[in-house]
Amino acid sequence: MAENNEKRSREEKVILVTGGTGLVGKAIEKVVGDDPRPDEKWVFVSSKDADLTSEAETAALFEKHQPTHVIHLAAMVGGLFKNLAYNLDFWRVNIKINDNVLNTAFKFNCRKVVSCLSTCIFPNKTTYPIDETMVHNGPPHDSNFGYSYAKRMIDVQNKAYHKQHGCQFTSVIPTNVFGPWDNFNLEDGHVLPGLMHKCRTSKKQDTPFTIWGTGSPRRQFIYSYDLARLFLWTLREYEEIDPIILSVGEEDEVSIKEAAEMVVEAFEFKGEVVYDTSKSDGQFKKTASNAKLRKYLPDFKFTPIKQAIKETVDWFEANYEIARK
Repeated sequence: MAENNEKRSREEKVILVTGGTGLVGKAIEKVVGDDPRPDEKWVFVSSKDADLTSEAETAALFEKHQPTHVIHLAAMVGGLFKNLAYNLDFWRVNIKINDNVLNTAFKFNCRKVVSCLSTCIFPNKTTYPIDETMVHNGPPHDSNFGYSYAKRMIDVQNKAYHKQHGCQFTSVIPTNVFGPWDNFNLEDGHVLPGLMHKCRTSKKQDTPFTIWGTGSPRRQFIYSYDLARLFLWTLREYEEIDPIILSVGEEDEVSIKEAAEMVVEAFEFKGEVVYDTSKSDGQFKKTASNAKLRKYLPDFKFTPIKQAIKETVDWFEANYEIARK
């Protein structure tokens, strides 16, 4: 199987994207489509194409597409409640997926793999801003330790594949991603798409828009299309094995209240906005440093958050029937 890769012109790239129909995969697909390169063939796959917890199905997927490069986005994910209840499942499923993808990529002589990590992998007790050197400095938050440790192990595997076999396997750590094709589910979605879905419902039903907590926690939000452009740069240009945080700067951190106000403006919602302070705020901040990214790309322009929220709200309105919710 691996010999086929050797026969092929080393100029041509076949890039396999696992988890290719989710928020980030769809964004990469759009960015690639807007500026196609003749030497790149992109293949976006989902769990419908292969069960990546199965070694045999993963191998069959690679046999079919013969990738030279992999962007690995596939994971078992879920919100706070699901994580609390199923930490063991999150650990076992994600460890299997990651081991199968990386080991199969090695067997097929893939030139590069870029895996997607998450800021939840960082130690629960830490100093801010967080940077790439702190990943393994202490245990992650107890609520989702299964998922967090499984994601951390990708960094360990990348280093081991590089040390033992010279593989160019690396990873990126995005902050809070949002955009079209997000998961707008009120129980299991993340904060911004959740606010968007709630606000739309409040507008339709003429009821107050209720935000859980005080609105004071601060987050760095990154628009999925900006993240997609950075993923392409990582795939094509970034040479390190160590992870790189992909995020807006510390100065672009916004409070949940500011984000909610931008959602209200985007929907042109004129009703009452209520903060339910009986609900927990969660972690006040998780500020990440993008100094390493800025060292490489000092002039990268992020989409202003107000514009990105408006574009996402417009997409959600136009695609409400097919949106995950």
